[in-house]
Amino acid sequence: MSHTAHIRSHRKPRRSASTLAMRAGVAGGVLGTLAVAGASGSANAAEPVTQTLELPTLTADLAAQAAQSADATEQAAAHYQLQAERDAAAAKAAKEAKADLAEAKKKAAEAKKKAQEEARKEAAARASRTADRTTLSTTASTGSTSTSTSTSTSTSPATGSAAAVISFVKAQVGKAYVSGATGPSAYDCSGLVQTAFKQVGISLPRVSQDQSTAGTQVSLSNLQPGDILYWGSAGSAYHVAVYVGDGMFVGAQNPSTGVVERPLSYDPPTGAVRVL
Repeated sequence: MSHTAHIRSHRKPRRSASTLAMRAGVAGGVLGTLAVAGASGSANAAEPVTQTLELPTLTADLAAQAAQSADATEQAAAHYQLQAERDAAAAKAAKEAKADLAEAKKKAAEAKKKAQEEARKEAAARASRTADRTTLSTTASTGSTSTSTSTSTSTSPATGSAAAVISFVKAQVGKAYVSGATGPSAYDCSGLVQTAFKQVGISLPRVSQDQSTAGTQVSLSNLQPGDILYWGSAGSAYHVAVYVGDGMFVGAQNPSTGVVERPLSYDPPTGAVRVL
């Protein structure tokens, strides 16, 4: 055996052509992959730049659309608010008009009722006066002595408190008749009588029924100036006035005539009372 038989050679073994070719193909594939990846990376790196350039345009368009939408919404809200205010105002006006109409109807009904009541009272008063005239005519046609006394008494001038009462009632002639009024610009029949006697310190009841029994009953043939005349029965009289002498009386007759001075023959009374 040779002495060099167990010494390993330091020379590299030769590689076959197929091995080298395979390695070259692998290397080429790796390089190709790297080239493709590089190209793809370059393309991907450029894309954000394009998007970044387009975003301001998109943002501006969206902002403009949002602004237009906000304006349209605001205009619609303002329109609805204005319409609501108009509807509320119209409803309020209609409600007020309805209330005014109801109030007017109520007042008209009250005025009509009051006028009918006044007319009824006046009709009743005239009917009662007509019924009483026969009795009054009989009383007026008594003996000559009574007639002379009545004439003499009724023509005598009033003095003292009676003169003050007569002066007062005559000063009220021409003023209005208002139911329940006691002066100074309007009276009803008992209001005028009560106020007249208050001038001389005499306090009379407020209504004609009570005034017809407030003093001493006197006959119509023995009247004196200042006597209170009444129509109807004593205690239930429906009208009063003041006798002022010379066959005349002053009274607040009714709403159409007001306070007037009239002869006894105009509306003959039923009776009289004397408080002076």
